[in-house]
Amino acid sequence: QVQLVESGGGLVQAGGSLRLACTASGSILSINAMGWHRQAPGKQRELVATITKRGSINYADSVKGRFTISRDNAKNTWYLQMNSLKPEDTAVYYCSTVNVLGLVASWGQGTQVTVSS
Repeated sequence: QVQLVESGGGLVQAGGSLRLACTASGSILSINAMGWHRQAPGKQRELVATITKRGSINYADSVKGRFTISRDNAKNTWYLQMNSLKPEDTAVYYCSTVNVLGLVASWGQGTQVTVSS
């Protein structure tokens, strides 16, 4: 199993920036891809960004050009740099891992991101 610990998040004004980090431990070799999801109040959890072991990256249309996912393999850590934040980005953000079957295998504990207008 993989254990994930998130850090970052907080309160920021619209137009500001935040960086989230997620550190993995445990069965690291089982990770095929890493990602970030978010869930706003009353809404379903949605995928924000993913990065595979080979470095392929995908973003949700709503964050393209504003968010950047990256990773530090030596630290088993990946990041979500969020720039030009909007109030609609307010949500609990969860990091995740995806296994070779393409299924989410692990979730972080979640971190609150609040963007004030």
